[in-house]
Amino acid sequence: MTLPVRCSDEVHTALAEGRPVVALESTIFSTLGLPAPANAEALARCEAVVRAAGAVPAVTAVIDGEARVGLSPGESARVCGPARKMAERDVPVALAQRWAYGASTVSGALALAAAAGIGVFATGGIGGVHREAEVTGDVSADLDAIATHPIVTVCAGAKAFLDLARTLEHLETAGVPVLGWRHDWFPAFYTRSSGLPVPHRVETAAEVAAVLRWRTRPERGVLLTVPIPEAAELDPDAIDAALDAALIDAAAAGVRGAAVTPFVLGRIAEVTAGGSIPANLALAESNAAVAAEVAVALTR
Repeated sequence: MTLPVRCSDEVHTALAEGRPVVALESTIFSTLGLPAPANAEALARCEAVVRAAGAVPAVTAVIDGEARVGLSPGESARVCGPARKMAERDVPVALAQRWAYGASTVSGALALAAAAGIGVFATGGIGGVHREAEVTGDVSADLDAIATHPIVTVCAGAKAFLDLARTLEHLETAGVPVLGWRHDWFPAFYTRSSGLPVPHRVETAAEVAAVLRWRTRPERGVLLTVPIPEAAELDPDAIDAALDAALIDAAAAGVRGAAVTPFVLGRIAEVTAGGSIPANLALAESNAAVAAEVAVALTR
């Protein structure tokens, strides 16, 4: 059975006419993501740069028990409010139980975007293989979703507290092309380079669109990594020290699984005296802008 998705009038018309559309996750815009009013600013900036490039933004969520792709007028405030986090595995539960607001993570957004027939998705950073995954088995559902939905995922790499080398290896095993947007290194969210090379560098949106068109397995997705803008990059040494301390504290407090991400990001916000919020805004806006370029290229 096909996932029942209701597109906004704007998104429905754009898809019917073959015009470019960019899917967006909603977790970052909810109270689960950035604190108010930064979350509303993030939504406004991401939608604005997508429109400026000639594409239509499509926020993904479950609202009042309906799978939604694209917001109707007046719904921005709802999306920026309290929510339940919704990964792909949670989507059918959110529909069956008619959640008031399920905010989509990367995997949840990819599932809804694929059901709507959207080919490009923009997010902040993806999840990946956690450190000590050989013991815990903790691997983000984002990786499977990227591999199994025919969509270009545009991100600022993966969160730096993950095992980034194993994350790249996992993507290779899954057959996902990993591309660096005018950059040779896999980004680490707040910093432009993790020290790990990307398998392939691309210079244009047309190249990215061609990679999606010519992939050897039609169900496979493509990962496009975009480094955070230089002016917004945080100090790598300070970030590394904060990450190490936060991971030690998380382990001591018994914080595991999905709870690790908000715990660590909260600590980074404390250490950077709020400097991580402007960085989040800058990378989300940058990713949305690049995604819009790719979406436009796909329609040509």
